[in-house]
Amino acid sequence: MNARVDVSPASVSPEASIGSIAVHLPGATAVFRRLKLDFCCGGNVALSQAVADKGLALDSVLAELSALQQPTTTPEMATPAQLVDHIVSCFHDVHRQQLPELIRMARRVETVHRDNPHVPAGLADLLEAMQAELFSHMHKEEAILFPMLKAGGHAFVSQPIGMMRAEHVDHGAELERLMALTHDATPPAGACNTWRALYTGIARFADDLISHIHTENNVLFPQFEPAAAGNGDCGSSCGCS
Repeated sequence: MNARVDVSPASVSPEASIGSIAVHLPGATAVFRRLKLDFCCGGNVALSQAVADKGLALDSVLAELSALQQPTTTPEMATPAQLVDHIVSCFHDVHRQQLPELIRMARRVETVHRDNPHVPAGLADLLEAMQAELFSHMHKEEAILFPMLKAGGHAFVSQPIGMMRAEHVDHGAELERLMALTHDATPPAGACNTWRALYTGIARFADDLISHIHTENNVLFPQFEPAAAGNGDCGSSCGCS
């Protein structure tokens, strides 16, 4: 049975096509690739049928896809420690899942569609550079700054916070380059499912990174800075000011 039912990020229907899920749910491509479900050329098949054809348990696949739909809205929290844990689980851990899959898809799109005038040449290299910078940044926060903030900070905590703010500006500039290269994550007419899924994932990554920077700059860091220093501005490039 073929299906053309669309899927929204709010829910995953067994009758939605796997191509539609791949395009609209960031992270689904990695799940489908691991399970050997063809979301590109065979993308018109309903999820339930594709799973049955592979002898997989539908409930398990639906649970795995549903787990990708974690909210990133900052909840009301009583302590900086809880806020730090939220940042790590909803942003740091998510970026570590997002970027390797985006890089893989970008390499494939650049290779398969190298003769297409709309191909985003250099996209995978840009994403790899962003991954290296962001992963280094997150490691410094988790190894040095965040434990310091969980312990209540100290007289010189504004120095590492200032360094993280400066790196946030760099991340914003790279994000601006990413969106320019992908025309604001808008795929060209006739783009394949992989290309469309790539751009959906990039759009989600961009939104998550902006929320990540905003949460640190405007919610967490000001709690440990003098009032005059905590201006909350991460630079105009990232779009969160």
